[in-house]
Amino acid sequence: MKVNMLEAKSQLSRLVKEALNGREVVIASNGEPMVKLVPVARKGGLSRRGRLKKFAGDIDAAFTPAVEAAVARTFQGKP
Repeated sequence: MKVNMLEAKSQLSRLVKEALNGREVVIASNGEPMVKLVPVARKGGLSRRGRLKKFAGDIDAAFTPAVEAAVARTFQGKP
């Protein structure tokens, strides 16, 4: 969707909602595209300490001695 600057000023809320819903919104001046509205990427979910605590048992169980040896070989550059 391409809109001119004047329309964008009067309908900014609607255009932001359109962009958040995945629609491409381009703002033009005198018919020439100038900017594109895009959603801001949200922060990931691991920003606080302890978020993985509930998975500790599963993570520990996944690292069997064989897996740990394979990881060590990988870091040492061995197949």
